[in-house]
Amino acid sequence: MTGGTMADPANSTDRPRPEHVRPDGVSDATVEALGKLSEALEAVEHARGHLYAFHRLCGTGDLTLGEAVDQLRDAGHAELADRIERELVGRNVIHGRWSFQIVEEYDDTYYDTFRSLERLARDQLVGGRRHLFEAEMKEDRRTHGAPHHASVPDDSGPQGGNGPG
Repeated sequence: MTGGTMADPANSTDRPRPEHVRPDGVSDATVEALGKLSEALEAVEHARGHLYAFHRLCGTGDLTLGEAVDQLRDAGHAELADRIERELVGRNVIHGRWSFQIVEEYDDTYYDTFRSLERLARDQLVGGRRHLFEAEMKEDRRTHGAPHHASVPDDSGPQGGNGPG
Protein backbone atom coordinates (compact mmCIF):
# COMPACT_ATOMS: atom_id res chain seq x y z
CA MET A 1 0.00 0.00 0.00
CA THR A 2 1.24 3.47 -0.85
CA GLY A 3 2.53 5.45 2.10
CA GLY A 4 2.53 2.59 4.55
CA THR A 5 -0.29 1.49 6.81
CA MET A 6 -1.30 3.91 9.52
CA ALA A 7 -4.87 2.64 9.50
CA ASP A 8 -6.91 2.47 12.66
CA PRO A 9 -9.00 -0.72 12.40
CA ALA A 10 -11.72 0.91 14.50
CA ASN A 11 -11.95 3.86 12.09
CA SER A 12 -14.81 3.15 9.70
CA THR A 13 -13.61 5.78 7.21
CA ASP A 14 -10.36 3.92 6.68
CA ARG A 15 -11.99 0.79 5.28
CA PRO A 16 -13.96 0.50 2.03
CA ARG A 17 -17.66 -0.14 2.28
CA PRO A 18 -18.73 -3.75 1.67
CA GLU A 19 -20.11 -2.89 -1.78
CA HIS A 20 -16.55 -1.97 -2.80
CA VAL A 21 -14.89 -5.16 -1.58
CA ARG A 22 -14.64 -8.12 -3.92
CA PRO A 23 -16.55 -11.22 -2.86
CA ASP A 24 -14.57 -14.23 -1.70
CA GLY A 25 -13.25 -16.37 -4.53
CA VAL A 26 -13.32 -13.67 -7.22
CA SER A 27 -10.06 -13.62 -9.15
CA ASP A 28 -7.90 -10.67 -10.14
CA ALA A 29 -8.61 -11.52 -13.78
CA THR A 30 -12.37 -11.21 -13.18
CA VAL A 31 -12.01 -7.87 -11.39
CA GLU A 32 -9.76 -6.62 -14.21
CA ALA A 33 -12.22 -7.79 -16.89
CA LEU A 34 -15.12 -6.10 -15.11
CA GLY A 35 -12.98 -2.97 -14.76
CA LYS A 36 -12.41 -2.99 -18.52
CA LEU A 37 -16.14 -3.51 -19.11
CA SER A 38 -16.87 -0.56 -16.83
CA GLU A 39 -14.31 1.53 -18.72
CA ALA A 40 -16.06 0.66 -21.98
CA LEU A 41 -19.44 1.66 -20.52
CA GLU A 42 -17.96 4.98 -19.39
CA ALA A 43 -16.83 5.64 -22.97
CA VAL A 44 -20.32 4.78 -24.25
CA GLU A 45 -21.84 7.11 -21.63
CA HIS A 46 -19.51 9.86 -22.82
CA ALA A 47 -20.51 9.22 -26.44
CA ARG A 48 -24.17 9.36 -25.42
CA GLY A 49 -23.56 12.74 -23.80
CA HIS A 50 -22.07 13.99 -27.05
CA LEU A 51 -25.05 12.60 -28.93
CA TYR A 52 -27.42 14.54 -26.66
CA ALA A 53 -25.27 17.65 -27.17
CA PHE A 54 -25.55 17.08 -30.94
CA HIS A 55 -29.33 16.79 -30.55
CA ARG A 56 -29.58 20.05 -28.59
CA LEU A 57 -27.28 21.90 -30.98
CA CYS A 58 -29.27 20.70 -34.00
CA GLY A 59 -32.48 21.96 -32.41
CA THR A 60 -30.91 25.28 -31.49
CA GLY A 61 -29.51 25.61 -34.99
CA ASP A 62 -32.91 24.97 -36.59
CA LEU A 63 -34.71 27.43 -34.30
CA THR A 64 -32.04 30.08 -34.87
CA LEU A 65 -32.25 29.42 -38.60
CA GLY A 66 -35.97 30.15 -38.40
CA GLU A 67 -35.20 33.49 -36.76
CA ALA A 68 -32.65 34.26 -39.49
CA VAL A 69 -35.27 33.48 -42.15
CA ASP A 70 -37.71 35.88 -40.48
CA GLN A 71 -35.03 38.58 -40.36
CA LEU A 72 -34.12 38.06 -44.01
CA ARG A 73 -37.78 38.36 -44.92
CA ASP A 74 -38.15 41.53 -42.77
CA ALA A 75 -35.04 42.97 -44.45
CA GLY A 76 -36.68 42.64 -47.84
CA HIS A 77 -35.16 39.33 -49.01
CA ALA A 78 -38.37 37.30 -49.20
CA GLU A 79 -37.32 35.10 -52.12
CA LEU A 80 -34.11 33.99 -50.39
CA ALA A 81 -35.94 33.60 -47.06
CA ASP A 82 -38.59 31.44 -48.73
CA ARG A 83 -35.98 29.20 -50.31
CA ILE A 84 -34.02 28.71 -47.06
CA GLU A 85 -37.25 28.03 -45.19
CA ARG A 86 -38.44 25.54 -47.80
CA GLU A 87 -35.14 23.68 -48.21
CA LEU A 88 -33.54 23.84 -44.77
CA VAL A 89 -35.84 24.79 -41.87
CA GLY A 90 -37.09 21.56 -40.28
CA ARG A 91 -34.98 19.39 -42.58
CA ASN A 92 -33.92 15.90 -41.45
CA VAL A 93 -30.32 15.84 -40.23
CA ILE A 94 -29.83 12.39 -41.74
CA HIS A 95 -32.09 10.41 -44.05
CA GLY A 96 -35.58 10.35 -42.53
CA ARG A 97 -34.49 11.44 -39.06
CA TRP A 98 -34.32 14.47 -36.86
CA SER A 99 -31.71 14.37 -34.12
CA PHE A 100 -34.18 13.14 -31.46
CA GLN A 101 -34.79 10.05 -33.57
CA ILE A 102 -31.06 9.35 -33.74
CA VAL A 103 -30.87 9.61 -29.95
CA GLU A 104 -33.84 7.27 -29.54
CA GLU A 105 -32.39 4.66 -31.89
CA TYR A 106 -29.00 4.81 -30.16
CA ASP A 107 -30.66 4.32 -26.78
CA ASP A 108 -32.97 1.54 -27.96
CA THR A 109 -30.57 -0.45 -30.15
CA TYR A 110 -27.19 0.00 -28.45
CA TYR A 111 -27.07 1.90 -25.17
CA ASP A 112 -29.83 -0.01 -23.33
CA THR A 113 -28.35 -3.36 -24.42
CA PHE A 114 -24.85 -2.29 -23.36
CA ARG A 115 -26.02 -1.21 -19.90
CA SER A 116 -28.08 -4.38 -19.42
CA LEU A 117 -25.21 -6.69 -20.31
CA GLU A 118 -22.73 -4.76 -18.16
CA ARG A 119 -25.12 -5.08 -15.22
CA LEU A 120 -25.68 -8.78 -15.97
CA ALA A 121 -21.93 -9.39 -15.87
CA ARG A 122 -21.61 -7.62 -12.50
CA ASP A 123 -24.64 -9.43 -11.10
CA GLN A 124 -23.36 -12.85 -12.18
CA LEU A 125 -19.72 -12.39 -11.25
CA VAL A 126 -19.56 -10.09 -8.19
CA GLY A 127 -23.07 -9.83 -6.79
CA GLY A 128 -23.77 -6.56 -8.61
CA ARG A 129 -20.88 -4.64 -7.08
CA ARG A 130 -19.72 -1.65 -9.12
CA HIS A 131 -16.25 -0.19 -9.61
CA LEU A 132 -14.35 -2.94 -7.79
CA PHE A 133 -11.27 -2.35 -9.93
CA GLU A 134 -11.26 1.36 -9.06
CA ALA A 135 -12.02 0.71 -5.39
CA GLU A 136 -9.04 -1.64 -5.16
CA MET A 137 -6.88 0.90 -6.99
CA LYS A 138 -7.92 3.54 -4.45
CA GLU A 139 -6.98 1.26 -1.58
CA ASP A 140 -3.59 0.61 -3.17
CA ARG A 141 -2.79 4.25 -3.99
CA ARG A 142 -4.02 6.16 -0.95
CA THR A 143 -1.96 6.74 2.19
CA HIS A 144 -3.87 4.89 4.88
CA GLY A 145 -4.62 6.99 7.93
CA ALA A 146 -3.43 10.26 6.37
CA PRO A 147 -5.67 13.33 6.14
CA HIS A 148 -7.69 13.48 2.91
CA HIS A 149 -6.94 9.83 2.15
CA ALA A 150 -9.93 8.17 3.85
CA SER A 151 -11.47 5.20 2.12
CA VAL A 152 -14.99 6.62 2.48
CA PRO A 153 -16.35 10.05 3.39
CA ASP A 154 -16.68 11.02 7.03
CA ASP A 155 -20.31 12.12 7.02
CA SER A 156 -20.15 13.71 10.46
CA GLY A 157 -19.07 17.08 9.08
CA PRO A 158 -21.30 20.01 8.12
CA GLN A 159 -21.88 18.73 4.58
CA GLY A 160 -22.30 15.12 5.58
CA GLY A 161 -25.79 15.48 6.90
CA ASN A 162 -24.91 14.45 10.45
CA GLY A 163 -23.40 17.73 11.60
CA PRO A 164 -25.10 20.89 12.88
CA GLY A 165 -27.32 22.99 10.60
